[in-house]
Amino acid sequence: MDEVVEVKVARVHTDAQLPTKGSAHAAGWDIHALQDTEVLYRNATLVRTGLHVAIPIGYEGQVRARSSLGKKGLIPPHGIGTIDADYRGELFVMMTWIGEGDSYTIAKGERIAQLLITPIPRSTFIEVDFDELGETERGDGGFGSTGRF
Repeated sequence: MDEVVEVKVARVHTDAQLPTKGSAHAAGWDIHALQDTEVLYRNATLVRTGLHVAIPIGYEGQVRARSSLGKKGLIPPHGIGTIDADYRGELFVMMTWIGEGDSYTIAKGERIAQLLITPIPRSTFIEVDFDELGETERGDGGFGSTGRF
């Protein structure tokens, strides 16, 4: 896949860092904290980046945890955050501390999340009768039905 998707990014603070790649084939772009930010135990905290992005139409920006921070106990409480193509506000990363101690201080410039640019297919929902959905081997098996926890 050789297509390059250009994403416009604006720094609205002199200390903001542009997204960086950890390696040539990394899936995500590392996002950095704009300033020191204390994240209290089990509280959701918005961490500033000082960046505004223009995600191209037909794509979304997915903000994901960095595995190294999750190992320490710093996680995004909502799992994956979505940046829509029509959002132009500052990019914030929501974080929660679940590690040892009462809090964790994110250092200015620390890599706090990864940003992936992902295509979104155009979709529409068509209401049908239940029997028109079709049968599958799984059927209505829910949580944990396809394997062991």
